[in-house]
Amino acid sequence: MSANTTGAPRIATGIVMIVCTVMCFACMDSMAKHLGKTHSPLQIAALRYIGSVIVTLLLLRPWRAPRRMRTGRPVLQIVRSACLALSTVFAYISLGFLPLTELTTIYFASPLVVSLLAGPFLGEKTGPRRIAAVIVGFIGVLIVLRPSSSAVNAITLVPLVGAVLNALYNIATRKLAGEDAPETTMFYTGMVGMALLLPVLPFVWTAPAAALDWALLGALGTVGALAHWLLILAHKNAPASMLAPFCYTQLLGALVISDLFFDEVPDAWTLAGSAIIISSGLYVFYREAVRRRERNERISLNP
Repeated sequence: MSANTTGAPRIATGIVMIVCTVMCFACMDSMAKHLGKTHSPLQIAALRYIGSVIVTLLLLRPWRAPRRMRTGRPVLQIVRSACLALSTVFAYISLGFLPLTELTTIYFASPLVVSLLAGPFLGEKTGPRRIAAVIVGFIGVLIVLRPSSSAVNAITLVPLVGAVLNALYNIATRKLAGEDAPETTMFYTGMVGMALLLPVLPFVWTAPAAALDWALLGALGTVGALAHWLLILAHKNAPASMLAPFCYTQLLGALVISDLFFDEVPDAWTLAGSAIIISSGLYVFYREAVRRRERNERISLNP
């Protein structure tokens, strides 16, 4: 059954799954933040992808249906997966100097970047309303970052580069959605990430000193694979336009985790910037839904 014909129970299932997905992402970021105190971000990211590949192979069992792992767009699959892997590395680097809530908020700017790049990469028209929403959203990012008067420094750019890479990953995912099976895309995600990061692991390796660190390093890959699998299932049960607003519940998870485990309470500037970014993102999703509905109506009137 297609997402457009799903009933209320399936849509509700999809919403529950997307909320579970973003909570998994919040938990992954919190694990990485804790591990980042004693381990290199590259080591954390490498073990995250190694663990994810192991879990993905157990879930998909590609040896039973090798054809489903073949893609018609190998270059795009590799570029997409590389963008996600690099975005993960930049996020883990950022957690070394940013509170969890601030990083989560900045990464919420990714849909705004997608909206800007949808024209040249996806052939979608970007109207003045969406451009205005994007500008307002990036004002929210500046409020969260509060760059000093000495201009935006390299440290400030780290999470922004990560957010742009995440946006490019999302654009590539959209282009692949109608061409490759979700299982194929998930398989490439882990394999490419592992291929990129595994070679650097011996140079950054630090043996965990505590049992908790071993457990967290092992759990990262499992939670990551689970999150991406839930993401696939969520989009099988409900349209992306209905799921998008619930992605912002990740910020609630980040707020709770930051307060409980890191004693980080966001200040008024962070909350204000978050509200602006989320409002801009929701408006962009709304405009996309309106344009999609208008396009479908034109197609139905002119078959």
